[in-house]
Amino acid sequence: MSGIDIEEETAVIAPAAAIEPAPRWEPVAAGAGPIMAIGGAEDKLRDKLILSTFFQLAGGRAARIAIVPTASSIEMAGERYKALFLGLGAEDVEVVLLNNRDDANGDAPLELLHDATGIFLTGGNQMRLAAIVGGTRVAQLVLQRNREGAVVAGTSAGASILSSHMVAFGQSGPTPRMRMAQMVAGFGLVPNVIVDQHFRQRDRIGRLLALVAASPSLLGVGIDEDTAAVFGANGLVDVIGRNSVTIVDGSQMYSDVFQVKRYDAITVSNAILHVLTAGHRFDLTTRRLVQT
Repeated sequence: MSGIDIEEETAVIAPAAAIEPAPRWEPVAAGAGPIMAIGGAEDKLRDKLILSTFFQLAGGRAARIAIVPTASSIEMAGERYKALFLGLGAEDVEVVLLNNRDDANGDAPLELLHDATGIFLTGGNQMRLAAIVGGTRVAQLVLQRNREGAVVAGTSAGASILSSHMVAFGQSGPTPRMRMAQMVAGFGLVPNVIVDQHFRQRDRIGRLLALVAASPSLLGVGIDEDTAAVFGANGLVDVIGRNSVTIVDGSQMYSDVFQVKRYDAITVSNAILHVLTAGHRFDLTTRRLVQT
């Protein structure tokens, strides 16, 4: 299966449910806002836990949310999320349409993003998102707004591009293989990490192991559907949602990746694997579970 992720399901907008107060995460850096990487297919019909958490972190009813649907090929993708966040009670929701790099370097999108307390990147094709937005004034402003306190979230393709290194495309399967996946630059909101999504549902452990084997200084973070990794203060990440987050630590790993030819399998030994369910916290700096 291709690593270019199209999340084009039709969402039925249900009435907003009662919203519980979201956990209070400290920022990634002093003054910065949280970063939410969502594995795709997040619940949009019932309690909307992940979307509600984003809404609360953006300021609740005072939230000013900017939706960037560039990754999606569906014309109404941004409008679907706009209706959802307005239904949750957000004060102001804008859709930022970026069809090309001229748009992403223009003044109009910057005006919509400038005062946003929450920025949401939809799913679709992460290469489209990277090619149109990467390195533009919009990309720079997204980083700036996060440093100034805005929460930034991405689902599916939008999650992949949050990290410094993005999975551009690849194949599914449990065994790591040479040329199984390719990385390009992401937006860099979460440094020294590779984020992959739809993780267990699309059997992507092999490609994450292959990427970490080739770059063992990077931490692999695979996020299941309807699950989010919330990156906060001091390198801490919290898991919310229905499924789990898989973390691959290659700091002690042995692999023969440098000897493998063509599309052959890669031997991996002593990789440290963490599978974290909702309510658990992980320290990206020490690479350990935080006991709470």
